[in-house]
Amino acid sequence: MRDLERRYTRRDVHALRGVSFDVEAGQRFGIVGESGSGKSTLVRLLAALDKPTAGSVSFQGKRVDTLPERKLGFLRSELQIVFQDPMGSLDPRMRVRDIISEPLGRRNPARVSELLQAVGLPEDAAGRYPHQFSGGQRQRISIARALAPNPSVLIADEPVSALDVSVRKQILDLLASLVELYSLTLIFVSHDLGVVRHVCDRVAVMRRGEIVELGDVGQVYDAPEHEYTRELLAAAPNLRAELAKLRGGEDG
Repeated sequence: MRDLERRYTRRDVHALRGVSFDVEAGQRFGIVGESGSGKSTLVRLLAALDKPTAGSVSFQGKRVDTLPERKLGFLRSELQIVFQDPMGSLDPRMRVRDIISEPLGRRNPARVSELLQAVGLPEDAAGRYPHQFSGGQRQRISIARALAPNPSVLIADEPVSALDVSVRKQILDLLASLVELYSLTLIFVSHDLGVVRHVCDRVAVMRRGEIVELGDVGQVYDAPEHEYTRELLAAAPNLRAELAKLRGGEDG
């Protein structure tokens, strides 16, 4: 990403302002910021679902922001997105086997079985519908669907923010294990710097359309340079502490 700008003239909104960074192959790259920071706009540009007002987006050395949709087939298979709301991103009329097979363009029972196992769901889940699963299970289905075409890059856009604390860590651990299993590059988007620390090794902190801090997660977490990053850290709940509190309540 180089000098990305995105303006919406009708709404008079300057959503991105000179955003530049690289994501290396195999990296776990976090993008963190509050609502309105430009995260969602950036994800759309990364996935070539929108075009920048200025600047460029390159994937594996090839510019994608200037390509028409008919020439983006390689990107559509190489880069997949897991969205925040699994119920909203899964077709309620489709069985799980068809949801997972959809990116392949044909049914592939062996691939469906492999992916259900990889995300920790039983094989008989293939014949059921999304409403028959819990929120965490539906997110596992979304992840399986994203992995179906063998992407090299997975964008996880607030994938645990709608889930209970106890389920949140399970999904984060699952994502981390799948990144290793399938040698993925992960771009993880969140408003919670604590969650990003759990999954990522590098992080960009966004505010009002700009990157205000960029570096290794440990460095940014332990010695933040920007005041906004310090505010995010102060506001971020500790995932382990939340789980411990939850377990304590259950024991009581």
